Amino acid sequence: MPAHAQLSRPPIERMLRIHEELRRGAFTNCTKLAERLEVSRKTIVRDVAFMRDRLDLPIEFDPRINAYRYTHPVSAFPTVQVTEGELLALLVARKALEQYRGTPFHRQLEASFEKLAGGLRDRITFSPADELRSVSFRNTGLGRADLAVFNTLSTAVLRQLEVEFDYRKPGARRGEHRRVRPYHLAHRENLWYLVAFDTDRAALRTFALPRISGAKTTDARFVRPNDFSPEAFFANALGVLGGPGNFEVVIRFTAAVADRVREREWHESQQVRDLPEGGLELTLRLGALAEVEGWVLGWGEEAEVLHPPELRKRLAITTTFLARAYGRQSGREGGPKRPMRTKSGNA
Repeated sequence: MPAHAQLSRPPIERMLRIHEELRRGAFTNCTKLAERLEVSRKTIVRDVAFMRDRLDLPIEFDPRINAYRYTHPVSAFPTVQVTEGELLALLVARKALEQYRGTPFHRQLEASFEKLAGGLRDRITFSPADELRSVSFRNTGLGRADLAVFNTLSTAVLRQLEVEFDYRKPGARRGEHRRVRPYHLAHRENLWYLVAFDTDRAALRTFALPRISGAKTTDARFVRPNDFSPEAFFANALGVLGGPGNFEVVIRFTAAVADRVREREWHESQQVRDLPEGGLELTLRLGALAEVEGWVLGWGEEAEVLHPPELRKRLAITTTFLARAYGRQSGREGGPKRPMRTKSGNA
């Protein structure tokens, strides 16, 4: 197989290039196109035949000029019909991806978008720049990840190579050496996480990328288990941290915030029950309580946990501690202690 055949462009990209050549009236034939696109002459013949017979493009070979040409003007390549609304949705998605600038995913998606836009160039009857002025995105607390670490881990996930790095747990001053089999990269709660099998602990763990340093791939390969699913792994977590528990969490919200709660999808297990006075009860099925405790506290007096009892107790201790702290009372040593957090992964 010729070297250029291994690096050939996808068929749709080749056909778009052929279309552009014919559209601008360039004198081109199989030989010239094969050299320009770095494929064999037979490949060009197949592409042209497909464009003529399957896409109904008016291509003919003119022996007088020894070149292909369009028999009548063609304004656009016959790709999938896209409405203005659908294209605007794509443009909005592209703008949303700016928050991930610097990652390999952003570059690949941007390149794919440019290819799509190229095929629709003459079908756009509005200005994307003008339309996007009415749309903006703002994520509070967007996480930061070292690009070198991200690239190392994404390569290891794709190639299924074991990785070594130092990981600093929350509150720790120094990192611990870890060797893991990386299964999945996830962006959750505005932060990148690695789900990996820790070889020393013989268990799956979750690692926040900003707390990883010195990441390097090894030569050791592994096979990702067929039964691993990121959806299943995060299924019983409100955000990132799940657990082995099976807690039915019931929270009552006042009418003042009921609409804000009702308008969002907080968890796939959620059930909402409207209350007569305008409030609502939200029921979740979770594997751990640490994350939901902090989430409930964020609603202040507008939310009350009804179940389970252990979560009510944790919140009672925490709110008592907060009342003392903000009341500037002395003698904190004799007051309540902070509740112990459930250990679940490393994040």
